[in-house]
Amino acid sequence: MFENFIAAQHTLNRLLQLWPVIPAAFIVSILATLVCEKTAIRFNIVDKPDNQVKTHKKPTPYLGGIAIYIGLAAGIFIGICFLPEQDAHSGLLTSKYLMGILAAGAVVCLIGCIDDIKDIRPWQKIIGQVIAGLILVGFGIRPHWGGLFDFIADPIIVLIFVLGATNSLNLLDGLDGLCGGVTAIMSIGMLFLAALLGTISINTGDYTRIILSLALIPSVLGFLIFNRPPARIFMGDAGSLLLGLIMAALMITFSQASFQWLAASVVIFGLPIVDTATAFIRRIVNKRPLFISDRGHIYDQMMDRGIPLTKTVILCYFLAALYDIAGLAISQLSGMWAFLACLALAGISLLIIWKKGYLKMAGLRGMITSNSVP
Repeated sequence: MFENFIAAQHTLNRLLQLWPVIPAAFIVSILATLVCEKTAIRFNIVDKPDNQVKTHKKPTPYLGGIAIYIGLAAGIFIGICFLPEQDAHSGLLTSKYLMGILAAGAVVCLIGCIDDIKDIRPWQKIIGQVIAGLILVGFGIRPHWGGLFDFIADPIIVLIFVLGATNSLNLLDGLDGLCGGVTAIMSIGMLFLAALLGTISINTGDYTRIILSLALIPSVLGFLIFNRPPARIFMGDAGSLLLGLIMAALMITFSQASFQWLAASVVIFGLPIVDTATAFIRRIVNKRPLFISDRGHIYDQMMDRGIPLTKTVILCYFLAALYDIAGLAISQLSGMWAFLACLALAGISLLIIWKKGYLKMAGLRGMITSNSVP
């Protein structure tokens, strides 16, 4: 118990000494968002409504994802500067990991930005995501589960996380303030999870998870000031792919600890997973094309049932917070119990989705209206 107390005190000291990360990321993100907004308007890089999937009222500038990246990078660089000198080995490892994450983030942010401007093909975006995933592997951000075939298994596992997380958050970016706010809430959950992991032992890895979470939260919040309904600027694919990449990197670093910490981090990422799973299951059940956009996502169906936009976004924030709490609780279970708890939570989530009629489809775009749901 005394050892745990010492470890908890050490983790608290880590958080306190890294406090400059928060204001640096927040202020830089705000300033970068203002610059990106004016730049997007100047060069007509805007998202135009189509009254089908894109239902915003007027053309809205993109490039918010670049602002988030700039804020994140500022926070990470400040965090590296405030690493303790007495822990040189951990500091070098942390700096290496964080530089790798920033390099991979730059790739997906660039690919997303190109898509926002030129509307590239899906396979071209996937190539960018794969390159980003391989960069993570190259910088050592991989599971490290051991075994003879790690050099084959690790890249595959990393790519699964990267492709899954980036595309899930990309699908969640459908309402003003939704993707950014949900990501901020998930990042808070990841920060608490990193703090809990640090209380097990003083020697529990490095500062990567803490700095990354501390930098991500304010960089997203700085952008969210201008993205709340009605949004002045969108993050675009540049932002959603970037945020998905960062969340994937966090989950991979938690996988290096043990299965229960991996399971906990995946549950914290639960809302995007459930929304994506619902979209694909709904399309399969209703024999619709899997990769055609529709207005059948959970948040779309909430609005189509008469729930106002702001209330829909708040409800999604609440759901994200519930998955945070569930993930933190699962982190305290042993491996097998953590696995069973994840299965139970997945079953409960899908049962609620089914009972509420979110697997139904109606209309040309797969749209559910209040009149079509019993």
